[in-house]
Amino acid sequence: MKNRRHEAILEIINEQPVATQEALMRILAERGIKTAQATLSRDIQQLSLVKQRDENGVYRYALPPMAVAEKSLFEEAVLSVDYAMNTIVLKCRAGMAQGTCAAIDSVNHQGVVGTLAGDDTIFILVRSEADARKLSKKFRSELFPGGKG
Repeated sequence: MKNRRHEAILEIINEQPVATQEALMRILAERGIKTAQATLSRDIQQLSLVKQRDENGVYRYALPPMAVAEKSLFEEAVLSVDYAMNTIVLKCRAGMAQGTCAAIDSVNHQGVVGTLAGDDTIFILVRSEADARKLSKKFRSELFPGGKG
């Protein structure tokens, strides 16, 4: 539920300007996701959302600029995503695994125990096979929005 809510929040703030928690709660409720204000406040903190002015000078929730840069690095560096049991393996372009791994570490994904990067491979140890499946699916959806990969 939490992951679904986080994905919905990110989708909403990318689609439209949202300036208040109350507005975000209303939009989530319209999408069938009811949440308490305290939970939403924690979600905003966990997602590292900030309020910043858009091109019209209106304050709105957004990902911090570094998070956008990290996502861009991830998309550029990672070639494939796979998992076995509770270990996720990301194959990267040569020389890009360590920087990408640092970006992944900075996000604090749920269930991650630790990461290890070489030159072109990242191993991500998670608590369970279910966590590995879920995080692998998330990574694939970021890399291959059309479902390829």
